[in-house]
Amino acid sequence: MTTPTPMATDWKLRTKTLAVREGDAPLLVGVVNVTPDSFSDGGRFFGSGGFDPERAIEHGLRLAGEGAALLDVGGESTRPGAEPVSAKEELGRVLPVVEGLVRQLDTPISIDTSKASVARAVLEAGVEVVNDVTGLEGDADMLALAADAGAGVCVMHMRGEPRTMQRDPQYTDVATEVAAYLSGRLDALTAAGVAPERICLDPGLGFGKTTAHNLELVHRLDELHALGQPLLVGHSRKRFLGEIIGDMEADRTAATIGAAVALASAGVQLIRVHDVRPVREALLAWRACWGPQT
Repeated sequence: MTTPTPMATDWKLRTKTLAVREGDAPLLVGVVNVTPDSFSDGGRFFGSGGFDPERAIEHGLRLAGEGAALLDVGGESTRPGAEPVSAKEELGRVLPVVEGLVRQLDTPISIDTSKASVARAVLEAGVEVVNDVTGLEGDADMLALAADAGAGVCVMHMRGEPRTMQRDPQYTDVATEVAAYLSGRLDALTAAGVAPERICLDPGLGFGKTTAHNLELVHRLDELHALGQPLLVGHSRKRFLGEIIGDMEADRTAATIGAAVALASAGVQLIRVHDVRPVREALLAWRACWGPQT
């Protein structure tokens, strides 16, 4: 597997910049799911008394302490088969968590949402990045909001919608089609006034893709690097890892670490994970053994 040079460097956020330099280990994006039904960790901040934002804030602080360069807060599950929630409910979950994290951390915060009203409220609270699984197509107001706010943006590819995306997804050539979609969205965002240096691209592993599709994308990431933007890949604990190891009941941490090393070897600049510490330690060892000598 080869990647073109030069690789994309630096991702400008709303007020901060993440350095994503060639040869460095990927930066880690820590997952803070404040949902009752996310596929791997849903409900961990919901008890008999309902949602407890303090537990979610503590989790975010721990991930930052373990080395996360960005925290991605989400209040609506995007697992296969997930039902949508209202903007009011989603905002009620994420806003207190965002406010608590912003008060206590310098680590930038990302919001995982496809609703412009949610994004607007948390951007005002200090969020740096809009991470939209619909590629900023799900809400007609999202593009202008992102441009006006000067936010960092992560644009993801998804075939279909969460409720239906895993019902027999079909591609003629998955890597070519994903690259074409992301290239088109890159053009649309820049035309709308989003600066190219603020845009990160995500191939959307597991979002309307079979295990074979996911692996094909990983093997052909050079075609996405060719778009010239930082790549963010979210593979952590996903179903296709369980299929690879032949154990759908496993917690998939070891498989997540192994795939993270492969993604690092492919030049991916940012990796979204639930388990920051073990992935970070594995990547430090990977870079020391195989990275450039200093």
